[in-house]
Amino acid sequence: MEVLRTPDERFVDLPGYDFAANYVDELQGYEGLRVHYLDQGTHDSAQTFLCLPGEPTWAYLYRRMIPVFLNSGARVVVPDWLGFGRSDKPVVDAVYTFDFHRNMMLAFVDKLDLQNITLVVQDWGGILGLTLPVDQRNRFSRLIVMNTAIPVGDHLGDGFQGWKDYVAGRPNMNCGALMKRACPHLTELEAQAYEAPFPDQRHKAGVRRFPQMVMVEPGMEGIETAKRALKFWQTEWEGESFMAIGAKDPVLGLQVMKQLRKAIRRCPEPMVLEEAGHFVQEWGEPIAHAALKKFGDLY
Repeated sequence: MEVLRTPDERFVDLPGYDFAANYVDELQGYEGLRVHYLDQGTHDSAQTFLCLPGEPTWAYLYRRMIPVFLNSGARVVVPDWLGFGRSDKPVVDAVYTFDFHRNMMLAFVDKLDLQNITLVVQDWGGILGLTLPVDQRNRFSRLIVMNTAIPVGDHLGDGFQGWKDYVAGRPNMNCGALMKRACPHLTELEAQAYEAPFPDQRHKAGVRRFPQMVMVEPGMEGIETAKRALKFWQTEWEGESFMAIGAKDPVLGLQVMKQLRKAIRRCPEPMVLEEAGHFVQEWGEPIAHAALKKFGDLY
């Protein structure tokens, strides 16, 4: 398998991001592939926040939320999916499948032996991440869920189809420019941090593939796993949940999230951020505070 590794110098002096890089390259089934992750706080903390970014972002997306979680005394772990951020990037588009990424994250959680996890998800972080507790249910205790879905082969709406077509027509999509349009309050340097992982088009196989992998047609890989996850969240989930919605998201916004709330057992009324869009973590500091207050971690 041909793999690219983004040069470290592309990640120097990113605004608002002063977190040490950690790597693991011996995950079961993924030997030799280097996965990057942030690991903040102490390993003996009572709570571990596992924050999963989506397409086409990376750990940088959580920089506004990490300090709030840390202030509660928790450990915060933020991995980059293979193909994104500082993780290795297989070159061939066909490598990128639902099971390839889900199994990697299961192996990652096992390798770090994460316990008492508060799962924090958005976008593909949720499409994949919300399926993890089905097979690791003793590790997860709480949920913070933002602008995502559990697709099981049904149409997600015209907004998603438009996004899928948009990416398909731009094999070298500029992720920094995308983020600036989606989050107008970002500075130019902050927006450019989202393009940092991708020196050229060959590094962007994951960016191209992820929208095509969303399970919106019958028979797609991941549907059966997602159906198991849906049943888990509807009938078996015993933990606390917190939902936040970026109302300006044209793809996975209010309508999709209201349906997801119905699927999560005892999920309370969501926090709706009227000015926030799809990448709601860029408005994430008040979300983190509200979630911790709801959980009783902050007063």
